[in-house]
Amino acid sequence: MFDTSKVKKKMGDAVEKFRGEMGKVRTGRAHPDMLTSVKVEAYGQFMPLNQVANVVVADGTMLTVTPFDPTNIAKIAEAIRSDQSLGLNPADDGRVIRVPIPALTEERRREIVRAASAKQEEAKIGIRSAREDGRKEAKSLDLAEDARKRAEKEIDDLTREFTGQIEELFKAKEAEIMKI
Repeated sequence: MFDTSKVKKKMGDAVEKFRGEMGKVRTGRAHPDMLTSVKVEAYGQFMPLNQVANVVVADGTMLTVTPFDPTNIAKIAEAIRSDQSLGLNPADDGRVIRVPIPALTEERRREIVRAASAKQEEAKIGIRSAREDGRKEAKSLDLAEDARKRAEKEIDDLTREFTGQIEELFKAKEAEIMKI
């Protein structure tokens, strides 16, 4: 009998990675995960923002970033400003950085949906790759033909299940992005 647990794990990892990517996508409301891609040059190396500052939602349209070390405030503000994919313009008062989240235009919402759609396709490719790896493994084993067919059917069922999860996540995110 063919064990599909490795295939299931690879597919589950692809879904989790996609879920994480969707958490980073901007939706028009302030969310601390929006800044997870920001890298700050501090202490002679590039570090993720969450290692040099605390990011908190002040209200629905404002993030506040409080550096652990106030000497890094200018570098943090510059790192946020220089990340073109975010399109944010932070302002600091010497202690705290305020990051207003501007309202999204219809055109910008469509661009964000297109980018999220590309990430969806990457996740689906990961699932299809796991499916092909599983099929190759099933063929390489010395299984009876009916056992091999059953394994392939089980792998195809897993593929449909995990692809459906990705599509549901994408539809929910698309609705969230397009909601004004």
